[in-house]
Amino acid sequence: MNARTGVSLKILSALCATLMLACVKGLGGNIPTGEVIFFRSFVALFPLLIWLKLQGPVIAQIKTKNIFGHLIRGFSGTGGMYFNYLALVYISLADATAISYAAPLFTVIMAAILLRENVHAARWMAVVVGFTGIVVMLWAHLRDSGSLLSGGFTQVSAGLGVILALLAAMCTAVSSVQIRFLNGIERPGAIVFYFSLMTMLIGLATIFFGWKIPDTKQLLLLTGCGFFGGMAQILITLSLRYADASLLAPFDYTTMVWSMMIGFLFLDSLPTASTLVGASVIAAAGILAVLSERRRGKALP
Repeated sequence: MNARTGVSLKILSALCATLMLACVKGLGGNIPTGEVIFFRSFVALFPLLIWLKLQGPVIAQIKTKNIFGHLIRGFSGTGGMYFNYLALVYISLADATAISYAAPLFTVIMAAILLRENVHAARWMAVVVGFTGIVVMLWAHLRDSGSLLSGGFTQVSAGLGVILALLAAMCTAVSSVQIRFLNGIERPGAIVFYFSLMTMLIGLATIFFGWKIPDTKQLLLLTGCGFFGGMAQILITLSLRYADASLLAPFDYTTMVWSMMIGFLFLDSLPTASTLVGASVIAAAGILAVLSERRRGKALP
């Protein structure tokens, strides 16, 4: 395996994932969330199908033995998208990115409960430290108002955005646990394909709640959201061909660097000091957990 290639692909996938969210942020909540999810998944199918075709017969790669498992993955993943996109209406790209780091913490808890994984002390310590970072960010959003009810509209909106981002992280954790289960019985192409197909259909079903005809700028942002989202999934899958998941995991946190750069250059926003501190605490906890896993893995016969 070429670890350098794997790391490069992982960093590019983080950039694409951040650009996807930046496109959603650029819409400013002016397009219904269900419509955004539809475009995200519909457009993503095109680069995905091209990539699958380059790997060999498409039908063979998307054959499934567990459609129910894909349904769980699809609904939980759609929930993660829905809450995350809503959160971006109320909080900055950097804030949403930082709070998304809670997803691996929830994944540890859910894997222990649902998959009965043996979680050792170092990982539980990482979860505790990571949630400390989340509290730092939560407190910063709510301290000026004292409470959601007594604060002004800005504080209430920020608090709502944080809650939505946390709900997105929880849904993402459920999706991650389901991917772990599916990885043992399904091809990576099938996992990605059925996820995109399901989220597209769920998004399309919201047309009855009222969609808006996008203008040229909005259509470009919707297309960009789908393209970058699809490329992020492909790049993540490719990166795992060249390097171990434990080596690549810390590079998930490069999304904070990308979100800061994109926020400064295009969205006229920068993260607050509390966001940086909280995100740093969560990232440090995650990286320490990964390093502990690697040392533990090498120690086993």
